[in-house]
Amino acid sequence: MTETIGIAGSGAIATGLAATAAGSGDVVLWARSDASAERATAQIAKLAGRLEDPARADRVTVTTDLSGLADCSYVVEAIVEELEPKQALLAELGGICSESAVIASTTSSLSVAALATASGRPDRFAALHVFNPVTAMKLVEVCFADEGSDETRERTLALCEELGKTAVAVPDVPGFVVNALLFPYLFHAVDHMEKTGIPAADIDTAMKLGAGHPMGPMALLDFVGLDVSAAIGDEIGANVPQRIRDLIAEGALGRKSGRGLLDYSR
Repeated sequence: MTETIGIAGSGAIATGLAATAAGSGDVVLWARSDASAERATAQIAKLAGRLEDPARADRVTVTTDLSGLADCSYVVEAIVEELEPKQALLAELGGICSESAVIASTTSSLSVAALATASGRPDRFAALHVFNPVTAMKLVEVCFADEGSDETRERTLALCEELGKTAVAVPDVPGFVVNALLFPYLFHAVDHMEKTGIPAADIDTAMKLGAGHPMGPMALLDFVGLDVSAAIGDEIGANVPQRIRDLIAEGALGRKSGRGLLDYSR
């Protein structure tokens, strides 16, 4: 790996990216708390096992000290998809990382210009939107601020290639390409279910068998998380169905809570 990868975050995207990058070199992952660090360590080991390369887990150093990312040449922020927390963390990273380091964000819907400004180095900033599960999904949407240097672009595209991903350059618009097109479809599927009374599982079956989709819209919304889906919908200006907002209020967030549009309790 030409870059030394640092990852700020400990959730599914962060740990998936760590397990992926560890296939080519050492990785440092920052978690906010000891409990988060423990969960991240366990998840990385689990992913390394699934990839039939347990040694990957040994190449990931998990720390709760943000300064542990200071010596990394390419640092990726991968926390909750909310503007203010991301801006705050990116500002911290901008003050910690070396001047030559590229700072990136895994944002899928937020303003790249605003995040780049928060980092304090818009010329060395990139949006690196990887998809979950990161170890399996090949696409990365890459986006740069207007100030983004040629070197930043070249290093980002080279990193994607080293990670075994296909990079597609996208404009700084809410949702980039995939989410801008995908979520209106997903939300329309929920509206169609409410309007027609067709069971959620049957809609999924129809779209998998009739349209060749690997996952139906209800299962996909639950996989992403209904709370995350609603946040993305709000950011891109899509109409989020009331059914989704009601489920969120009940704490039914999808697979991670055991219930969402579908029931995962059995």
